[in-house]
Amino acid sequence: MALKTDSKTRTPEAQLWSYIDRFDPKDQKLFRSLRAAVRKRFPTANELAYDYSNQVVISYSPTEQAIDAVVAIAARADGMRLYLMGGPQLPDPKKLLQGSAGQARYVCLEAASGLAHPDVKALIAAAIAQAKVPLPSKGKGGLLLRGRAAKQPPRRKSKK
Repeated sequence: MALKTDSKTRTPEAQLWSYIDRFDPKDQKLFRSLRAAVRKRFPTANELAYDYSNQVVISYSPTEQAIDAVVAIAARADGMRLYLMGGPQLPDPKKLLQGSAGQARYVCLEAASGLAHPDVKALIAAAIAQAKVPLPSKGKGGLLLRGRAAKQPPRRKSKK
């Protein structure tokens, strides 16, 4: 007899990957590599994962509150984004930041190696420097699932 698993019995990690599994395989792979790279850069931050109707977002926060996040990665059908909190105030001499939200701006990423670009690294450093709550100097952050709609459609690019 096989055991039935649901969101109450699966680990947070397994639930997160169930969110990502609705993307194209290429986008799944990219999101996993981006997450690994950002996790390596922010090992003490909590990962706050959100499953929205059109995207999956993981915010990296020194607390369990999204408002304290420094950066976030978003998987969307139209591509992967690195969000930088405090974006409107960040120095951006190369005009890399996109968007017009009040608290964050983003950079589109086509590979995890984009995080190592000197201009992107400078933006990340500036976001860390202006964070209201400093990141812990030691320890390991956890994965916290923060929201999921009841039923999500596949997030594949439309075939136009």
